[in-house]
Amino acid sequence: MSASGVAQKTRKQLEAERKKLKTEIRKVNKLLFDAQKKEKNALSDLKDINQKIEVRSKLIKTINLEAKALSKEIDTNEDEIEKLTKKLEALKADYAEMIFKSYKSKSQQSRTMFLLSSKNFYQAYKRLQYMKQYTVYRRKQGIAIDSQTAVVKQLNDSLLYQKVLKDTLVASEENEKEKIELDKKSQEKLITQIKRKESKYKRELRKKQRQERVVAANIDKLIKAAIAKSNAKKGVKKSKGFALTPKAKALAARFEQNKGNLPWPVESGLVVRRFGRQAHPTLRGITINSTGLHIVTDRGKSAECIFNGTVLAVQTLAQGKKNVLVQHGNYISAYKNLENSYVNTGDDVQTGQQLGTIFTDKVTGKTKLVFVLFKNSQRLNPSSWIKRR
Repeated sequence: MSASGVAQKTRKQLEAERKKLKTEIRKVNKLLFDAQKKEKNALSDLKDINQKIEVRSKLIKTINLEAKALSKEIDTNEDEIEKLTKKLEALKADYAEMIFKSYKSKSQQSRTMFLLSSKNFYQAYKRLQYMKQYTVYRRKQGIAIDSQTAVVKQLNDSLLYQKVLKDTLVASEENEKEKIELDKKSQEKLITQIKRKESKYKRELRKKQRQERVVAANIDKLIKAAIAKSNAKKGVKKSKGFALTPKAKALAARFEQNKGNLPWPVESGLVVRRFGRQAHPTLRGITINSTGLHIVTDRGKSAECIFNGTVLAVQTLAQGKKNVLVQHGNYISAYKNLENSYVNTGDDVQTGQQLGTIFTDKVTGKTKLVFVLFKNSQRLNPSSWIKRR
């Protein structure tokens, strides 16, 4: 989002965003830094600290914008208090003058003489009505003064709260700036370490990317075989998509209707890699082609099915890890990097059903799910389909 877009947000929106970013920082610390790592890896550590710096930078920017918005509110309230105070003083002065005049003609005799001196009954009636209206007006003026006093007091209390809140925000911003400076020092050290062994890290990364491509190719092959099988049953030739039964079409339609509102494939987590082609976060000249979302979560968490469907396959990957593919009509959701599988091929599964425990890497200490989404054999961006957090 652009700076101008953020600047147009209300203070309440900025406050909500600040709280959300603070929650995200707690997640980053818990899931990326508190994990028990078997050994240090500068490349992985730098990626983690870059993510923390990015979130903290957003937090500092949001706090700054919120403090500015609060300053505007304080200025507006101070102007309003000044106007209301002048209005209150005018009301009090008017009321004091009215009370003084009333006191001068307060005696019952004066009121009686005022009525008796009338030329006729109609004039006496009008004078009596005037006296009643004057009494009512006095009462209203008194009420107006009380009301205006209450408004000024409320604004003063609000102003005091806003000033305290602004001081708190400024202190919070300074605290976050100090923390980000420490993070940046750690970042510089890691960058220096990586530069010394950059060629080694690049070789390791390219090897890992080749392994990921092999896994992705196997999944593609499996899905294409399933498409061919469904078409063979229907007598359809050379179709790129699943030949669906009426029931499967209805399921796919319901899946599409829930776009942007599908549940996350894990109860709670932090996205550490987005979908699609992207520059490597730490190594220059390296491009990542991410097949899905990489979500880090708590140790022992399970992958959860995002929609009703049928288990298309349970693949066994390197180190015995599992990949569960669930078919929802012509859509497929894949849950990679599972330690085990609670389901078997052909099982009917429901939204929210646990599919398997997510694998925890003993070296990095991270518990990471790779979530991939397909329409037929075409990969989709899962972020467009699941709920925003």
